[in-house]
Amino acid sequence: MTMGKIGITTTIPVEVIYAAREIPVDLNNIFITSPDAMRRVEEAELDGFPRNVCGWIKGLYATALREPEIERIIAVIQGDCSNTQALMETWEVQGKETIAFAFPYDRDRDMLQLQISKLIERLGTSWEEVNAQKRRLDVIRALAWEIDRLTWEENKVTGQENHQYLVSCSDFNGQPEVFAAELQCFIEAARRRDAFPRKTGKNSVVRLGLIGVPPIFPSLYDFLEEQGARVIFNEVQRQFSMPFAAGDIVEQYRRYTYPYPVFGRIEDIRCQAEVRKLDGIIHYTQSFCYRQIEDIIIRRKLDYPILTLEGENPSGLDARNKMRLEAFVAMLRERVHTG
Repeated sequence: MTMGKIGITTTIPVEVIYAAREIPVDLNNIFITSPDAMRRVEEAELDGFPRNVCGWIKGLYATALREPEIERIIAVIQGDCSNTQALMETWEVQGKETIAFAFPYDRDRDMLQLQISKLIERLGTSWEEVNAQKRRLDVIRALAWEIDRLTWEENKVTGQENHQYLVSCSDFNGQPEVFAAELQCFIEAARRRDAFPRKTGKNSVVRLGLIGVPPIFPSLYDFLEEQGARVIFNEVQRQFSMPFAAGDIVEQYRRYTYPYPVFGRIEDIRCQAEVRKLDGIIHYTQSFCYRQIEDIIIRRKLDYPILTLEGENPSGLDARNKMRLEAFVAMLRERVHTG
């Protein structure tokens, strides 16, 4: 039996897709790693998407249409993007089958279990198979956690590498065992590296956290390293790896912070900022996204220097944002030096 591909718009209980003997494909990862990512945004606009709609939504739309093997898409209509329902409808007009999934706002266990049960029924699998897949994927997630630890505790992994491997835990690149071998190989190589220098004084390396949705311009990481700063905490990407031990799949996706109210995310950020000894935080916000409003709450609740960085399209960092990042890193370095 040939395994089919099912697109996803964000992290979902991916165990269900694997239990159904299908292949999950995170459309975000295909879009943002494409050399013509900006062209995909333009294609969506040519089809009628307004300019003031999130660049990720437009990129997902065009990417799905470019993938004829993806006939079905699971879209999260609660707990991710407020535009997803309309995105689903545009795909349906284009002949794609869509399946809605909702994370309950209040983390209600019964409601979440119901959503997973409906997905299991829709894809024709069983709880037994899903739990078997959880055990299979948890072994791989543990490797991702080790890469994260090597990033902040041993200073042997860059922020970009950390981002790449953690964000890929949304679908395990469609090949869990191949992905696991890649992770293991990377871990072995990283352990052999010399730790990045722990400079002191005016040349000290600034330790940053990057919170919010993954940035639409991944060049951010290299630019920060050029300024003598390292991202050692990727908030949402880390959550994609389900960085906690959960006894069952429902509890696992209840503890996953991203789809639920911002206050749970703030507690996770505060804890990790303390453990990782962050000097400052960059809050990445996507243009035209409702989550921009959460910046107000984050600033009131977190007692750390925070720079809010807004991105719109995958066209790279502009001069204004580069200047703001340079100034932020310089300010943090001065605080560390005089602290």
